[in-house]
Amino acid sequence: MNARKQLTPYGLWPSLITPELIGQGIRFSDVQWAQESSHRLVWCQSQGGKSTLMTTSAGEPAKAFSGSFNPAGGVGYGGGEFCAGKQGAVFADRDGRLYFAPYTFSPIRPLTPGFGSCASPALSPNASGVAFVHTYEGRDVLAYTLLDGQAWPKILAYKADFYMQPCWSPDGRALAWVEWDHPNMPWDGSRLMLGEFDPRSATFGNVWLVDGSAEVATFQPAFSPDGQYLAYLRNRDEWDQLMVMKLSSGKEHELVGERSLLPPAWVQGMRTIAWAPTSDALYFLENQQAMTRLNRVELESGQITSLPMEQFTHIEQISVSPEGEVALIAQSPELPAEIWRLKSSALQRVASNQPNLAGTGWAPQPQPISWQSSDGATVYGTYYAPANPNCTAKGLPPLIVYVHGGPTSQVTVGFSLDRLFFTSRGYAFLEVNYRGSTGFGRAYREALRHAWGPLDMQDTVEGARAMVALGLADPHKLVVKGGSAGGFTVLNALIHYPGFFKAGLCSYGVSNLFTLAMDTHKFEAHYNDTLLGELPEAAERFHAWSPEYHADQIRDPLAIFQGSADKVVPPEQSERIVERLRANRVPHVYRLYEGEGHGFRKAETLIDYYQTAERFLREWVVFRG
Repeated sequence: MNARKQLTPYGLWPSLITPELIGQGIRFSDVQWAQESSHRLVWCQSQGGKSTLMTTSAGEPAKAFSGSFNPAGGVGYGGGEFCAGKQGAVFADRDGRLYFAPYTFSPIRPLTPGFGSCASPALSPNASGVAFVHTYEGRDVLAYTLLDGQAWPKILAYKADFYMQPCWSPDGRALAWVEWDHPNMPWDGSRLMLGEFDPRSATFGNVWLVDGSAEVATFQPAFSPDGQYLAYLRNRDEWDQLMVMKLSSGKEHELVGERSLLPPAWVQGMRTIAWAPTSDALYFLENQQAMTRLNRVELESGQITSLPMEQFTHIEQISVSPEGEVALIAQSPELPAEIWRLKSSALQRVASNQPNLAGTGWAPQPQPISWQSSDGATVYGTYYAPANPNCTAKGLPPLIVYVHGGPTSQVTVGFSLDRLFFTSRGYAFLEVNYRGSTGFGRAYREALRHAWGPLDMQDTVEGARAMVALGLADPHKLVVKGGSAGGFTVLNALIHYPGFFKAGLCSYGVSNLFTLAMDTHKFEAHYNDTLLGELPEAAERFHAWSPEYHADQIRDPLAIFQGSADKVVPPEQSERIVERLRANRVPHVYRLYEGEGHGFRKAETLIDYYQTAERFLREWVVFRG
C-alpha cells in the first residue's frame, strides 16, 4: 500500500474531476484541411451548448470566425456542420440555414432560405456552389445552391427517404452520395449513388447505383485527387470492405477486407477514409475490440501499414492535406479528445482540451474483458478500476455498469469525463458492449434483432456477475447506468432483477415502445421493426419489454434525468416511470432540464446532473450496507 495515500471508503474519495470541470469541457466534432491548402485547418468545437468554427493557418494562433452563429447539422442526430473552402467555410446553423463565413472576418452571408434544416455541405471544386442535405416537414432531399446566395436552391435527388455524405469529383462534373429508405437504418442497407452534374442547369444527367442494396450497407464515398477512382466502404457479410472503383471502366476491387471499418452512421459528416494526395494510397480507420487504429494501404500492392499513433485508443474525422499531412481528432483514457496533425511520423497538437491526465494516476488503465453468457455466447466489455493518486480503500469497490445507447452503437476505449468522475471517487466502471453493438462483426450486431430488451439486459446483468466472480466488484454495491436505449436497459434490469442492483441512473430512457414508435423522429421511425418486429404482429413483445407497463416491479432506488426538448425520447417516457415510483414510494429523484434535448450540453445542466448523481449514490449505495 502506498503510504502517501489516505485510507478512505470507496465512493467518498475527493476528486479533481468536479461537476464544474465537466461543465466547462470542450467537445471537438470535426476537423478539415481547407480546399487546396496545406496550411489552413478548420474545426468545430462546442462548449456549454455553443458551437464555434475555429481556424489556424501557417502556424498562426487559432481564431474563431463564425461569430455569434451556432454551427450544427440539423438533420437527424446532427453532424456534418461545415465544409472548409479556400476562402471561407460553408456551415449549417442551428437556425436551419446554410451560411458562408470568410476567414477574414468579412460579413457572414446566408446561402439558403429560412425553412427546414441543413447538413453536410459540400463545396464544389471551383467554389461556385454547394451540395447539401436538407430536411423539411419529414422530407429529406439532396440539394444544391450557389455560393453567392442569390438563387433559390435546387433539388438534385428526392426519391429516397434519407441522404448522407455528398462528395464532389475533383473536376466538379460528378457527385457521389449515400441514400437509403425505410425501414432500414443506414448500417442495415444503403445505396452508394453517382450522378453526372451539369453546372449550367444544376441538375443530374445520368445517375448510377454503384453499390449497396436493402441488405448491403455503404459508407463515405471519396474521389481520388486525380479523379480516376472512387473509394468507399461496404458491408455485405460478417466483416467490412474498403472498395475502389476505377471510374473510366466501372471496375471495382476490394482493397481491404475482413476488418471492422464501418461505424454506425448515426450522424452526418463522419469520415473514416481519406486519399493520399498522390492518389496511390488511402488512409483508413479500423475498429479493433473497441479501439481505433489508423492505417495506410497502397493502391497498387494492397500493402497495409499501421501509422505511429499507439498513444491513442480512439481516432476519428481524418483529413489529408495536399502535402500529405493528416489531421484528426484523437484521444485515449488519459488524453482528452484533441485536434492533432501527423506528418512523417511526427505528431503536433493543434487544439487542446483539459484535463490531460497522462501519468497523474487519475485515469485507470482499460482492461478488455469478455465473459461467457448463460446461452453460450462471448460478450465484450472494458473494465476500469477505481483510480485516485491520493486515496485507497479496503475491500472490493462498488461497480457502475454502463450501458451505451443506440442500441446499434459501441462504447469505445477513450477519454470520458463521465467515467473519470466516478472512478476518481472510488467506483469501478464496466462498459458493456452487449450483443447488438458495433465492431464485433455483423452476426454479433444482428443478434439483437427481435431481442432488444431481454438480450441487452441479460448481457448487462451477466457482465456485472462476471466482474463479481473475478473479484473486481462488491456484489452488494452494483449500480446500472445508461441513457436512451441504455436507459431502457437500466429500467428493464431493475424490473426483472429486483435487488440485484443497489441503484440505477437513467437518462432519457425509453419506457414505452408503442409511443416511441409513434412519436420518435423520422430517422428512427422504423428502427423497432428490426429490433422488436413490426406492429401489430409484435405487440406482445412491445408490451412485454416496455418498462412503463411493469414499473410497479421496480423497488430499487432510481435517479431519472430528462431534457424537456427531447424529440427522440420525449419527457413523457420518463414521467410515466416517475409516476409509478412516486405511487409506490420507491426512493427516486427526477430532474427535468429545460431546453435540453437528447443529450445534455449546457454547463448548468451538467453541473446539476453530476452533483445530483453523486449525492444519490452516496445515499443509496455508499452509506447502505
